Amino acid sequence: MSGQKFGETLPDQVDRISSLFDAHLHLLVEVRELFRERTALEREYATKLNALTKRAAEKRAKLTAAFVVGDEPTKAYTETTLGQNTLNAAFNEIISSMTDTAQGHVNLADSLNTQVVDVLKAVERKQEELKKKEMTFFQRLLTERDRAYADRLKAKQKYDEECSEVETVRQKQVRASDDRHADRAAKQAEQQRIDMLNSKNVYLISTAIANNVKAKFYNKDLPALEDQFQIIQSRLVIRFAKILSHSVALQAGHMDALKSHLANVEATLAQVDPARDQDIFIEHNIRPFQAPSDWAFEPCVNHYDTDEMSVEPAPKVFLQNKLSRSRAKLQELDPLMDGKRREQDKLVDLFVAYDADHSLGNHEDISEDYLDANHQVISYATSECILKTEMELISAAIGDDEGDQQPHSFKSSSFSIPTQCGYCKTSIWGLSKQGKTCRACNLSVHSKCELKVPADCKHSEHERKSAVSRLSTTASRRSVDHAAAAPPTPSAFAHSVAEETYEQSYQSARMLFDFTPTSEFELQVAEGAVVQVIEPDDGSGWVKVSDGENAGLVPASYVEYEDAAPSGGGGGSEEGSGQYVRGIYAYASGGPDELGLDVGELVELTSGPNGGQQYGDGWWQGINSSGQKGIFPSNYVELA
Repeated sequence: MSGQKFGETLPDQVDRISSLFDAHLHLLVEVRELFRERTALEREYATKLNALTKRAAEKRAKLTAAFVVGDEPTKAYTETTLGQNTLNAAFNEIISSMTDTAQGHVNLADSLNTQVVDVLKAVERKQEELKKKEMTFFQRLLTERDRAYADRLKAKQKYDEECSEVETVRQKQVRASDDRHADRAAKQAEQQRIDMLNSKNVYLISTAIANNVKAKFYNKDLPALEDQFQIIQSRLVIRFAKILSHSVALQAGHMDALKSHLANVEATLAQVDPARDQDIFIEHNIRPFQAPSDWAFEPCVNHYDTDEMSVEPAPKVFLQNKLSRSRAKLQELDPLMDGKRREQDKLVDLFVAYDADHSLGNHEDISEDYLDANHQVISYATSECILKTEMELISAAIGDDEGDQQPHSFKSSSFSIPTQCGYCKTSIWGLSKQGKTCRACNLSVHSKCELKVPADCKHSEHERKSAVSRLSTTASRRSVDHAAAAPPTPSAFAHSVAEETYEQSYQSARMLFDFTPTSEFELQVAEGAVVQVIEPDDGSGWVKVSDGENAGLVPASYVEYEDAAPSGGGGGSEEGSGQYVRGIYAYASGGPDELGLDVGELVELTSGPNGGQQYGDGWWQGINSSGQKGIFPSNYVELA
């Protein structure tokens, strides 16, 4: 029920109403303190924002020329030129917005302090005075009421005394013995009776006065006072609410100013035009350019020769083998390139769709995937360029004479006893894979002689196909085991002539430092690890090494070459390491240095820097239960 009056509904509760008024004043004080602390925070924030903006402006001033016209422009520029850069303009607007925002916070602090905190303080003081005045008046009303109450009590007391005196005088009159005293006693009794009646009348008048004063106090004066308190309290609440409403308006105005600053920044950012900025950079960085000249054959200073490729019988065999190898690699590369190009096209379509409708997914992720695919395509294209160049040049030199089409299927081998090279007829021996052995016909040659051997493997066609099938199965299983591996690198398809004519001795080396890869072409190796150098430094500062399971590039300065492996005929000095593997697939040995496997068979891995899992190229070395030592595909076993 609204509209009720304090005086009517809360009789004689001035003290409680006064306490309510005090509570409102206390709330006002708390709010005033809140806004006072708020103004301090606004000033503190403005000070820090100003300092931050100043530092940012100073840093930006040092960078402006660099990101607009570059570090070494070829054309002079001015501040106007720098201002034409849309990104610089956007940055300027951000700095300006932050500066204006800082000043806005100062202005808000000033406004809150003068229009809220100070006003609340004045209202508090004024209301305290009004409350004190009303309570003083209340005390006066109580005093006047209590005086009337006291007068009645005095009159009653006087009346009671006069009544008692009347009885005393009457008894004296009865005791009077003669006429002379009786007359005087009668006069005194009458006078006392008159005084008693006067006191009675005064008592009755004071009682009536007390009753009327009481009625006026409770029925008029007190309700009027309480109603006046209610009016003052209502005005306090209304004034309080208006001040707070004004504080909200001040803050809303501040927020509108901030929104205006941000809107200006947003509008400037919307005008950022990379093409325009790039045009400015191009205009101030035009330099004469000429592509490097092509290299040409340079004859040795002490041996006269021409730039024609040698097609004598022995060099022609080398070229024929190289052509065959390049053609095989190109056949492997083509489907990879086609698949990666299709993936690239799909990613472009996805990016366009995601960019148009962000609910489909994050177009930034698609963009990164596209860039990765693009990098792969470029890498594969480089390999393709290398292979096609080799093939075109060799084909132009040898014509249709591509030699026999029965190439050997060589694999790296170690030799515990001296073995004669099938090409140069000198000995091959050593435990660091000094040579190669054909899986089909068991022909052994030096690594350096591999490409010099004519492609005329004499093994029967049936057995050769069987060996190829076995290798295919191994490769297939290996591809399953490494399905999540990174795509083949360009070096997996294309090698320079220098790399292929290098004598692949797979010299051992020790890592001097830990190396963490930064690309998929590099290999993570720990300090002190023994690795096999499978591709030496070609001047790039990198070597390709194998840790027995994986191969990749490491800095040449990170490796220290060890002495060559012992060349004595004592070979086979490796002993069991005590670590066993279990066959998970059956494997038939393809040569005297290989070890056949049965499903579930236990094989003990050999020890030594080149034994066991350190053998390399996907092969491990072990000893079976019969004491036979040999190598086997690592993906045909599991650690027991």
